[in-house]
Amino acid sequence: MITTTHTTVITITTDRAMRTSSLSFVMLTVFASAAAGQATTGPIVNAGGPTYSVANPTFETPMDRLYKAVFELRAPAGSPDRTNQNLNTMARYLNMHARAGVPREHVRVAGVVHGGASLELLKDEYYQAAHGVDNPNKDLIAEIIAGGGQVILCGQTAGSRGIDAGQLLPGVQLALSAMTAMTVLQQDGYQVILW
Repeated sequence: MITTTHTTVITITTDRAMRTSSLSFVMLTVFASAAAGQATTGPIVNAGGPTYSVANPTFETPMDRLYKAVFELRAPAGSPDRTNQNLNTMARYLNMHARAGVPREHVRVAGVVHGGASLELLKDEYYQAAHGVDNPNKDLIAEIIAGGGQVILCGQTAGSRGIDAGQLLPGVQLALSAMTAMTVLQQDGYQVILW
C-alpha cells in the first residue's frame, strides 16, 4: 500500500513536471518564433525557397568557399497542385547563402530527378495530361536554373516513362542516368545533401 501511494505521488509529480516542461517549451517556442521574424524568399529565387535571417551565427559561413550541393529528387509532391519540397529546398539553399553574403558565383546547386518526381519537370501541356492542372513547379525550376542551378532528369527514368526531351521545361537537362549524373557531380565537388 505504501508503494502504491508512493508510485501515485511520483506519477502526479511527474505529470506536473511534464505539464510544466511542456508549457515552458511551448512558451519558449512562441517567443523564439516571434523573435525569429518571418521567412522571406529571394534574392535569387522568389517563387519559393523562403529562409530566415540568422543573426550572429556561432558556426561560421566562410565567404571564400565553394558551396556545391546536389539533391536527389525521386518522390513527387504530395499533391499534383503543390510544388516539390526538394525543389523548394534547392531554392532555399541558393537564397540563404546569397542572403548571408556568400558571393553568387560561390554557390551551386543541382537536383538529380528520377522516379515519380520526373513528371514534375514537364511542360504544362504534358503535366496537364497526367494531372489535369498546370505544373506548379515550372516557375521554381526556371528561377533555380536562372540562379545558376541545374535540374537533371535521369535518362533511364525518361525512357521507362516515355518522356522525351521536347516535353521538358526549358533548361532541364537529360542525363544518361541519375547514377551517372550523381557520380559526375560528386567528382566535380558537389556534396550530396541527404534529407
